Amino acid sequence: MRLRILDLDHQPPHRSQAVYHGIAGALAAGDDPVLTLLNPSDPYVCVGLHQDIAQEVNEAFCREQGLPVIRRRVGGGAVYLDRHQLFFHFIYPAHLAPRRIAEIYGHFTDPVVETYRRLGVDAHFRPVNDIQVNGRKIGGTGAATLGQATIMVGSFLFDFDVDTMARCLRVPSEKFRDKLRQGMNDYITTLSRELEHPPSRGQVIATFLQALRERLGVEPVPDAPTPAEEAAIAEQERTLADPEWTHQKGRRFVEDGVKIAEGTHLADGAEKAPGGLVRARLLSRDGRVAQLSLSGDFTIFPETGMDRIAQALQGLPLDPEGLEVAISRTIQREALDLPGVRPRHIATAILNASRT
Repeated sequence: MRLRILDLDHQPPHRSQAVYHGIAGALAAGDDPVLTLLNPSDPYVCVGLHQDIAQEVNEAFCREQGLPVIRRRVGGGAVYLDRHQLFFHFIYPAHLAPRRIAEIYGHFTDPVVETYRRLGVDAHFRPVNDIQVNGRKIGGTGAATLGQATIMVGSFLFDFDVDTMARCLRVPSEKFRDKLRQGMNDYITTLSRELEHPPSRGQVIATFLQALRERLGVEPVPDAPTPAEEAAIAEQERTLADPEWTHQKGRRFVEDGVKIAEGTHLADGAEKAPGGLVRARLLSRDGRVAQLSLSGDFTIFPETGMDRIAQALQGLPLDPEGLEVAISRTIQREALDLPGVRPRHIATAILNASRT
């Protein structure tokens, strides 16, 4: 099978995200799959589809440093991106890609892991979607469906600015930030840390393309975006730069809860699941779910899945067993794919809000 390779070198922040969004949107069922390769020309902060920027990002620091904050259409967490990261985006017609999220990650990370190994780095895939070296993360991945395309995104880390990343995130105190910085320094590794003589960008790409031939059975063919793809990329660049898109979940975090009236409270709760953090913003009235919003750094197919769960729970009592049963039924009825997050994790996040 032919795999179009679009090596776009270095791209400005919004375009670096718009490239795969636009190409995926322009992809038709009968088209060849595409792999895009690029580095950001300038640093920025990228947040996941389901995240609330007000909860996750130190917006004041980002403004001071001139760092754009860009919301992607792929799940996962907030991350600092710069020119020392080579991003790859697999963009496949849906019928040519695995259907389940876990299978998508396993399939497309295989040549990535193989590339690291051929470069001298003993990398391994760790579900749900991490690539690790001796217990340290050297790359995360994300998956989504956009239009008729299935996409899987990730990066090769040449280096990583832990200090700036720690300052970009919203944390409760500077002491916590120091611990976060140290934790990332201990847990994240890069090609520069693992190898005495790190490879060049060209060496990584050449090794990657050979791994793709052998592990995925494709024939990489260098190409360039078509006029239709360029138009779709430009349209996505405008959308991703629109503040209404960026801050669509940007509501103020309610740390201690607010009593609105007798029996009516608004508060946030959270629960850490293997597949990501689940946050719940709950308006409860007389012990029942009045309004509910679910966010976090998880991955879910389809992307509206958490909204469907929240809608299904409206009016239900804040009862652990009842919530878990209702969540499970909704996941089954709507055929939601939510790797690493169980109904009990969602129910616990909601109940943690109710106890605030």
